[in-house]
Formats: sequence, structure tokens, C-alpha cells
Amino acid sequence: MNASDELLDDEQEDTEVVEEESPPADEVHRLRVRKRIVGRRLDKFLHSRYPRISRTSLQSYIKRGQVTVNGLPTKASYEPASGDEVQIILPPPPPSEVLPQDIPLDIVYEDEWLIVINKAEGMVCHPAYASQTGTVANAVAFHAATLSRGEDPFRPGIVHRLDKNTTGVLLIAKTDEAHWRVSLQFERRTVRKEYFAICEGRVKLDGDIINKPLAPHPETTQRMVLPSAMPPRQAMFKEAITEYRVDKRYRGYTTVNLFPKTGRTHQLRVHMSSIGHPIVGDKLYGGRPVSEFDLSGVGSTEPLIEHQALHARRLAIMHPILEKPLVLEAPLSPRITRILELLEVHRK
Repeated sequence: MNASDELLDDEQEDTEVVEEESPPADEVHRLRVRKRIVGRRLDKFLHSRYPRISRTSLQSYIKRGQVTVNGLPTKASYEPASGDEVQIILPPPPPSEVLPQDIPLDIVYEDEWLIVINKAEGMVCHPAYASQTGTVANAVAFHAATLSRGEDPFRPGIVHRLDKNTTGVLLIAKTDEAHWRVSLQFERRTVRKEYFAICEGRVKLDGDIINKPLAPHPETTQRMVLPSAMPPRQAMFKEAITEYRVDKRYRGYTTVNLFPKTGRTHQLRVHMSSIGHPIVGDKLYGGRPVSEFDLSGVGSTEPLIEHQALHARRLAIMHPILEKPLVLEAPLSPRITRILELLEVHRK
């Protein structure tokens, strides 16, 4: 359905289509306001006509002069009056710079608006530069006929991210409307996220909330730091809150369920390390690899896992289009499952 079709809805009877033309580069839409509604701003007026475009994007169009009222530039706060002619120039979709690649995906849910995968270890979410390949974005660009554009051509469809070696639920949007509506849920912190981790040591409390702000290390982009490791003047700290609950205790290890209330880089890894229980295999924050011999006293000394034993197990959202609760789950990775089998047999 195009923009002019939307204007025929009963709820939009205060507008009529004056003219629509389609130059090769941009789409020009002209609307005439039939009646003034007190307190209705221009950005809200346009958002009601183009619900698939976020208000943030519409505000940027207004600021750049792509929206005029009676032929003149205006502000997002302007209240359209009866008889006003509003013109909006919609830019064409940017060309995708992500190379589609036939990479297998473990799809746990899909409809016409969303794809949800169980992300594999060792796979980054999107390219950092044009020539990078082998990412989730490359794989979904091959799998899906359409993906949301977002603000970054290297991240088509990518709504949120997981670390390279964190497995589990990753949500991808097929349409722009689904993308911004889900992003708004993340922004408002109404999304329920649950992770599973195997940590070193015996976690004493059955559950707790870790409230410790985080900032990028000033000398490397690879690590995050706590205020105790860096004077506040030298880094920009942001609020970071994690709730954890003990799942099961073993000799020397504890499995935990983690519920991040914020979404900072490496948040769960740093927070568990900060209470003396780094995630198994997370060498960046003090965790150690484990082998079959380490856990059972026999067998191979080759590491079962050399990266963080962390899995995004569950994501609960409101479906962005159908507006019904949607709980998305992904089974544990084979490496984490194998460690749990050995813990059950040898470390109870």
C-alpha cells in the first residue's frame, strides 16, 4: 500500500491528496489539510499519514527542508492550519551495501515482518566495513526478499546485537515499520531479555541486582570498564543494571539466569566478573576455558569452549504489527550443552 492509499482511511478525513508525482530520485507527496486540530504538531500529523516512517526520521526531513508548508520551510512544532498545503519529499531507499551470502541460519521464528534466529558462535551481527562478509546481515540479505533499511546500510534488518561469540535469540526486521516499532520497545525497556550463563565459582546469593555503570576503555574499543577501574573524568559512564538468579550450583561452577535491564556492550560479562564469578571461557574478563579433563578428571584436555559460555535464551516482546505478546526462545548451543552434561555427571 502506498502513501496515497493510506490517505483514504476514515481516520484521515481531514486531509485530501492534491497531487503526487514520482521523479526518478525522490517521491514528492502533496497533502492539503482540511481542518486544524489544536495541539497537533506537523511531525505528528505526518506520522499519522506515514506510520511506517518513524517520527525521528520525519523530524530530520523537516529540519533538512524536505517538508514545506505552503511552499515554505517550517519546524516540526508547527501546527498545520485548515487549507495548508504540505509537501514532503521522501528519499528513495539507499542501495544495500551488504553482499547476500548463502550462509545457513537456524531460524526459530519467521513471519512477513520479522525473522528470529538462534545466532551461531563466531558470527558477528553486521559488517564493520563494506568488504566484510560472513555476518548475520550477509546471511539474512540472502534469505529474505526485503529487510528494513534502518539508518546504516551495513545493518539491514538488524534491530539489536549479540557479541560475536554469544549465541541465542537475535531479532531481524523485514520492514521499516516493524524495525522502528521494535526499536522503540528496546528504547523504552519494555523488552524482557533472558540469558543463560555458566560462571566460575559458587555464587552465594540466590539472586541479586548488579547496578554498576560501564564505559568503553579509553585505550581500546575491545573492553568495557567500571568506575573503580577508571576515574569518571576519563570515561563517559552509562547506567548498567543486571538482575541475576541462580539456576543450579555445582562444585566450582554455577549456572545463572541473567535479566539485563539495560543493554550496554559486554554488560553481563563485566557484571558477573565484577562480583567474582566471571563467565566460563570469557578470557577478556577473567574467565578460563574448560576441558573434559578439567570437569571430569579424565578425557581430553582440549578446551570445550574458548569463549564466553553465554546464551541469549529468551526474548519477550510485543509483536510490532500484530500487537500481541511474542516470546522467542532458542535452544542452548552444543558446546554449552556438553559442559552441562559433564557438570551433572561429575560436579554435582
